[in-house]
Amino acid sequence: MTQYPTYRTPVMAQNMVATSQPLAAQAGLRMLAEGGNAVDAALAAAICLTVVEPTGNGLGSDAFAILWDGAKLHGLNASGRSPAAWTPAQFDGGVPERGWHSVTTPGAVSAWTTLWRAHGSLPFTRLFEPAIRYARGGFAVSPAIAALWSKGAATLKDQPGFADCFMPGGRAPKAGETFRNPDLASTLEAIAESEGSAFYTGPLTARIAAAARENGAALSEEDLAAHRADWCGTLKMPFRGRALHEIPPNGQGIAALIALGLVDRTDVADFGPDDPKALHLQIEATKLALADTMAHIGDAGAMDFGPEALLKDAYLDDRAAMIDAASAGDPGAGAPTAGGTVYVTAADAGGRMVSFIQSNYMGFGAGVVVPGTGIHMQNRGAGFVPDAGHPNRVGPSKRPFQTIIPGFVMQGCAPEMSFGVMGGPMQAQGHLQMMLRTMLWGQDPQAASDAPRWQVVTGRTVAVENAMPEATVEALRAMGHDVVREGTAAEFGFGGAQLIWRQGNSYIAGSDHRKDGCAVGY
Repeated sequence: MTQYPTYRTPVMAQNMVATSQPLAAQAGLRMLAEGGNAVDAALAAAICLTVVEPTGNGLGSDAFAILWDGAKLHGLNASGRSPAAWTPAQFDGGVPERGWHSVTTPGAVSAWTTLWRAHGSLPFTRLFEPAIRYARGGFAVSPAIAALWSKGAATLKDQPGFADCFMPGGRAPKAGETFRNPDLASTLEAIAESEGSAFYTGPLTARIAAAARENGAALSEEDLAAHRADWCGTLKMPFRGRALHEIPPNGQGIAALIALGLVDRTDVADFGPDDPKALHLQIEATKLALADTMAHIGDAGAMDFGPEALLKDAYLDDRAAMIDAASAGDPGAGAPTAGGTVYVTAADAGGRMVSFIQSNYMGFGAGVVVPGTGIHMQNRGAGFVPDAGHPNRVGPSKRPFQTIIPGFVMQGCAPEMSFGVMGGPMQAQGHLQMMLRTMLWGQDPQAASDAPRWQVVTGRTVAVENAMPEATVEALRAMGHDVVREGTAAEFGFGGAQLIWRQGNSYIAGSDHRKDGCAVGY
């Protein structure tokens, strides 16, 4: 049972869905109840989230997934690439955070079609029914999303198409008010009926490209038609009889693997899950992992070495030796060679488990909406850097560094846990915290989610939630950490966790109280 302040307890069932918005969770559960599998459930929930949680995702999103199909683990990278016409010279000062010039090719729709064709069981159109109903008929906006909606509207109201789509009556909808998006309903119908082709090589393609041209942006019909989702496998880090799996770069999942490998080389297991000394060791491991990730990770084709170099025992041994068990550090990157998000997890009685994440990056992404379609676009181009020689330097037809990462735990050849922690730079840090709380200290998914979180910000600065006890904060400060309470220091907040842990022939799930969502099952 949970031991932190919360009103939630774990959910236990043989078929399960957990996500950040209740209507989306129910959409996934409906697919399971109608005879669909975990893939059908995850996709229906993800499609529904584009309607009911537009602050974090939409049809202009990117996506990643890790899937246990009952016999084998798969990794899918459905993130899009930059327009072919982009050049470093165009973005000498960096890619802007908002507007059409931050938009790269969206990949979420390709994730839906690729996963469904390979592993779905229900008709593709069935997966869209709840989303279309809520888009056309309306839904009551939930509280946490309403707060983010208001914040996003204040920043983005002047972006092309934003106010027309997301500010009916000239303002963001309040919690409990009904919001309708009939243009999005028609777009979802076109995608469903065409099995995705309307988005990448059809009438929606032309409308997206036309809107880009009208705003002086480079995204073209050719960029959309060239997009493909890739089956990419996973990278893994062994941990005390289990293994954490993450998607390979261009994402930051490798940071979670590095941090886990480093903290496993400390005496973290000698302490309890909330002991300041245990938190300190995790924080120090995370600093090293993030430094390496920021320095070396980008589009896999542009990296100077394979990501496995960062996970080798000898390299991790050297980096772990830099952790001072009693004092906060401010490390730089090593040299391993000579040279708004939503998350869904679903599981079924047949043993399939899905870890799925899709995102527009910052709240409402670029803030731009394609007229008459309800499609709002991500701003993943802002993830590039302008630095010459960096693997993540902005350029043509490149995948930018991605913050969104699905997580998955295996025990030997068997699946154990599907989980994620949405929230920008919090995600890899959240994966480490969830992994240790469940797999080292044996906390159930809800307790692990409810526990107060920390987030490395920069240098020795660490943000902690207000629920963190003052005695813990003072102990961290005594070790040299510059600790700040939650607020602007943690720009993306402390994330939203969703976890499903396999227990024999059933599952136990937790859903973050920081979000509007829930875990549901039968």
